[in-house]
Amino acid sequence: MEATYLLLGSNIGDRMDFLRQGVDLLCRDAGSMVAVSSIYESEPWGFDDPCWFLNQVAALKTDLAPRCLLEITQRIEQSLGRRRTHSEYQSRTMDIDILLYGNHVIISPELVVPHPRMTERMFALQPMAELAPDMQHPVLHQTMAYLRERCVDKKRVRRIYS
Repeated sequence: MEATYLLLGSNIGDRMDFLRQGVDLLCRDAGSMVAVSSIYESEPWGFDDPCWFLNQVAALKTDLAPRCLLEITQRIEQSLGRRRTHSEYQSRTMDIDILLYGNHVIISPELVVPHPRMTERMFALQPMAELAPDMQHPVLHQTMAYLRERCVDKKRVRRIYS
């Protein structure tokens, strides 16, 4: 079983309920939940929108291969109303990113792990450092707490629910 860290986010509709459903579906379809972070509210990153995101990191133990885990996360997103367009950054009911898959480095056309932009995004690093502050990034060999402290992202991120 691999320890994986997934970032969930929602900024459309009942954001809190979408996070809850996302965690429930991950437990049902992808593995066993080890822990979830607090829920954070954050400004949209990469595009302008008045609706802020709710974000949460989930630590999951899974025996699924990375590609299979990606397929399941995309199926969960779709089941919760996500509609993908050609625009990379947009509002969404549910977004699930694979931040880490054990200590593996994966580079393929459909999946890059560790997530290539996690160190640029406070909304990912804040809950990640909450759950696993001493975990080392498998490429940078720096802890999540260190990466959070050095993150240059100035978008606002605030804890709203523990």
